[in-house]
Amino acid sequence: MKQSHLLVGEIVRPQGIRGEVKLRHYTDDPYRFEELTSILRKTGDGFEPMTIQSARINGDDVYLTFEGVEDRNEAEKLRGVMLYVDRAHARELPENQVFIADALGSKAYDTKGALIGTLQDILTPGGTDIFVFQTPHGSLMVPAIKAVMLEIDVDNERIVLDENKLSEVALYEDRHTDAVPRDV
Repeated sequence: MKQSHLLVGEIVRPQGIRGEVKLRHYTDDPYRFEELTSILRKTGDGFEPMTIQSARINGDDVYLTFEGVEDRNEAEKLRGVMLYVDRAHARELPENQVFIADALGSKAYDTKGALIGTLQDILTPGGTDIFVFQTPHGSLMVPAIKAVMLEIDVDNERIVLDENKLSEVALYEDRHTDAVPRDV
């Protein structure tokens, strides 16, 4: 289901003594923060705008300063705050890409129409994304490759997977918790 606001980061801690904060970003491009002049802070049932005074990128780390946050004590109060953008300020995606938030909850089917499961998470380890589906047999992890992912339709909350390729690359979560230790 398409969300009205997209999560782009979480404030993890103050940085220094002048009100700067370090951000854990949830976007493919950390430099997108240099283009933003404001961002939305999640507050209960709604959102509150925060004016960005400066954005600094160091490798994959993002540091922000906000209007009205002048010292470390004020920055500390922002620890754990989730930051969002509305759809109007979201990045334009290249063709054949979707926002993770839009895909979550989609039902996965094979090419014959049989239900496989529901998309619970998308892991982004740095290479190929991994889609995690909740199935009757437990969690199923599937790499996001074209040979397996035939269709991702976020408007209809539907994903079509090639069942033949799926058997070659998919992995069910290991649910054996009482394995016997072995001597090496």
